[in-house]
Amino acid sequence: MKKVIYIHGFASAGSTGSATQMRNHLYPKGVQVISPDVPVEPIEAIGFLKEFVANEQPDLIVATSMGAMYAEQLKGVKRILVNPSFHMARLLTFRGLGRREFRNKRQDGATEFKVDKAMIQAFQQVEKESFKGITAEEKALVWGLFGTQDKLVNCQSDFLKHYGKEQMTLFEGEHFLNDKVLSKVVMPLVEKIVNCK
Repeated sequence: MKKVIYIHGFASAGSTGSATQMRNHLYPKGVQVISPDVPVEPIEAIGFLKEFVANEQPDLIVATSMGAMYAEQLKGVKRILVNPSFHMARLLTFRGLGRREFRNKRQDGATEFKVDKAMIQAFQQVEKESFKGITAEEKALVWGLFGTQDKLVNCQSDFLKHYGKEQMTLFEGEHFLNDKVLSKVVMPLVEKIVNCK
């Protein structure tokens, strides 16, 4: 069975509806979708994801927002970055510190977490590793999908600079995925990459 890892965005969880919808759509086509809860702390998160991907050996990674920032660094695997948020430290500094509630149910039962200066500094540290070691072969493994009405994050210029126009697709939509974007934009690309119909 082919395998896709879904990496969720900030303040979310593996139980997000996008991962569930992908799982329901792809399982009958012989594709397993795994969506772990990503640790809140950035340095822990990137370490966890590198190990998780090494153990699972997926055919493809699909990642959104903050998850796509992490996924860009998971070299050697095909990956789709949806509305990647490459500047989490800047975004969180701008949007303020304090307690945040998780938007989806976490496996450990946690319902909230805290954004503090230490977290922002850790994001800065992780973000320094973005866009390193991009070869021609690596460019061919990465696709960027960007919503034209994304009012939260716009990292199109970062993606264009490092991966080029041929790897980038604009879609009619906002920052967060909905059923329509998932079925009309993301899923056809996933099916094409993992070669299932």
